[in-house]
This record gives sequence, C-alpha cells and structure tokens, in this order.
Amino acid sequence: MSDDPIAFRVFNEIGIISQLAGTMFERVMPNDMTLAQFTVLNHFARLGGVKSPNELARAFQVTKGTMTSTLKKLEARGYIAIKPDPKDGRGKCVSMTAKGAKARNTAIAALAPLITKLGAHESAASFPTLLPPLMELREFLDKERQGE
Repeated sequence: MSDDPIAFRVFNEIGIISQLAGTMFERVMPNDMTLAQFTVLNHFARLGGVKSPNELARAFQVTKGTMTSTLKKLEARGYIAIKPDPKDGRGKCVSMTAKGAKARNTAIAALAPLITKLGAHESAASFPTLLPPLMELREFLDKERQGE
C-alpha cells in the first residue's frame, strides 16, 4: 500500500524482484544447478578463500544442515573441495575448484540472453545509479546481521 513506510515498500520490491529473478535464473542454469548451488559458487568467486561450512551457513543465513546438503551436492560434482581443517580435527575447510569456477562461469553465460534482454529494457539505464545505494544497503544489513 502507498501508505506503508517507504523502507518496507523498498524491501517488498527487492523481495519480489529476488523471487522473480531467482526463478528466471533456475530456468536457465546448466547441469541442473540450483540457485543455492550457484550462490555458493558465486560467493567463492566474489570473495575467494577458504570457508568452513559454519561460516558459509552464517553468510547465507541457513542452517548448517541446509548448507551441508548444498555442499555435498557441489562436492559430488567436483565444484568444491572439502578437506579436514588442519587447525581443528573436527572442522572442515571448503574451497571452490577450477571445475566449480568453470561451472559458475557457464551458469553466467547461460544467463546472457536474459541479461541482454534486461539490458535492452528502458529501466536498465538507471542501473548505474541504483547499484551504489543497493551496495550500501547490503553492507549496512550485513553489519546489522553480524551485530556490529
């Protein structure tokens, strides 16, 4: 409703866009890759490094069981490597493999027709101005989530 607080309306639009975009992404993902699997690979591509399953679960705000299931599927495909944590015998270290990086890039290439179509839409001209405030909002929410 137009009398709802503006922040609520913005988050509502972001939520709807997320749902629509997620569905569009999953329709074109290669090799039956799910959006959850893609986002884990994309996380590694964006930030690099090695993460524990717990760190990944916290980053994606899902249960450890949910993340473990996603990681097992990615490992079975050779997209990630899960190794024992040398500092903690019970812990695990997760990293993306070259095959995972290639799968992520293949998924992005599969999105190219959708991205091109979106880029041709008149609203795409506003993307450069939308990105900085969206990044600031993400950074703020991430800090709030972490209790900083």
